[in-house]
Amino acid sequence: MGAGKTSIGKKLSRRLDVPFVDSDRLVVRRHGPIAELFERHGEAHFRALEHEAVVEALAGDGVVSLGGGAVLDDRTRASLSGFPVVLLTVTAEAVESRLAGSARPLLQRGGIEAWRAIAAERDPVYRALASVVFDTSHRPVSTVVDDIETWLDSERGTA
Repeated sequence: MGAGKTSIGKKLSRRLDVPFVDSDRLVVRRHGPIAELFERHGEAHFRALEHEAVVEALAGDGVVSLGGGAVLDDRTRASLSGFPVVLLTVTAEAVESRLAGSARPLLQRGGIEAWRAIAAERDPVYRALASVVFDTSHRPVSTVVDDIETWLDSERGTA
């Protein structure tokens, strides 16, 4: 949460001239606000809807941004097999101002301390899936996008 997935993903997709898909936005467009889904149906229901959105997004060609908890679902992790997965990290100090006033359901009780707990819990899963890791804490979006593009070129053998 707060690492810049959407901002970086959008800019990267424009740079690569491919579509950008945000799995959270797909869920919202089809089922309503995430906070309401959590409240009315619980996290498990949301994760199932999220998995469907991720599978659909991965079926196309482009840059896909996954919600921070998407990979908690075993099926979603399996769906990522064979795809390059970029992990964007951010320090608690840098993310605090980014999340100020956030309506994110998992942060409603606990603020930055809740973020720290969630980040620590998810980090091993993220790192196990990641093909590469970039920190976004104190770097401009364009610089991170440059680095990802360079990495992708090297992976494709076009660098």
